[in-house]
Amino acid sequence: MSRLNGKVAVITGGASGIGRETALLFAKEGARIVVTDVNDTGGQHTVETITHDGGQAVYLHADVSKATDCEAMVGLAETTYGGLDILFNNAGIMHSDDGNAMQTSEDVWDLTMNINLKGVYLGCKYGIPALQRRGGGSIINTASFVAVLGAATPQLAYTASKGGVLAMTRELAVIHARQNIRCNALCPGPLHTKLLMDFLDTEAKKQRRLVHIPMGRFGLAEEMAKAALFLASDDSSYVTGADFLVDGGITAAYVTPE
Repeated sequence: MSRLNGKVAVITGGASGIGRETALLFAKEGARIVVTDVNDTGGQHTVETITHDGGQAVYLHADVSKATDCEAMVGLAETTYGGLDILFNNAGIMHSDDGNAMQTSEDVWDLTMNINLKGVYLGCKYGIPALQRRGGGSIINTASFVAVLGAATPQLAYTASKGGVLAMTRELAVIHARQNIRCNALCPGPLHTKLLMDFLDTEAKKQRRLVHIPMGRFGLAEEMAKAALFLASDDSSYVTGADFLVDGGITAAYVTPE
């Protein structure tokens, strides 16, 4: 039996990378998907791929930093598919001008926070009432290993935003645990996605990351999708408030337990 049979999922940032691969996998596992992004061509391509393979999905242009767009994506899930069971707050940016505290401009800082952190808050603001109406569900927020470890290549705004996602995830998990709503943070390691490869735009930058990864390679978006599937499904029914690290061993190698 499909692991998400009959479930409805909203996936932000579904045009590419983790979001796209997760949308494809969730659909194969029986979920009906609302795909959102600001990249309309990519988002529509994700939906076309799902429907071509016999799945159900719709696309909505949504900027997660805008309350009206987040309200609309949840509303679309309820009006089109009758409810919401899984909210994957995945959309994020990694700005090429994000550096250390001296290098990073206020504009880059604000843009990063608005998408990576405020976007998760707004997704939850409108998504949680829909999950409550459904009698429970699963929230997955994309954080990062850098929220735990710190990045070898400076990206202060990104790292701080993902740290905020971890803290928010823990609090939401505690608040809503008795409502049958689970909330977990997916913390990917360095991935071979366009987002990171555009940031690590020289071979030297790539090698600086790779040297720290015990597995010696970048992760793949489809590997993160499989982790998200675990968190979305009943297989993780006793998992909430977790920092779910899927990082090729990088944090195990560098984080000392207290």
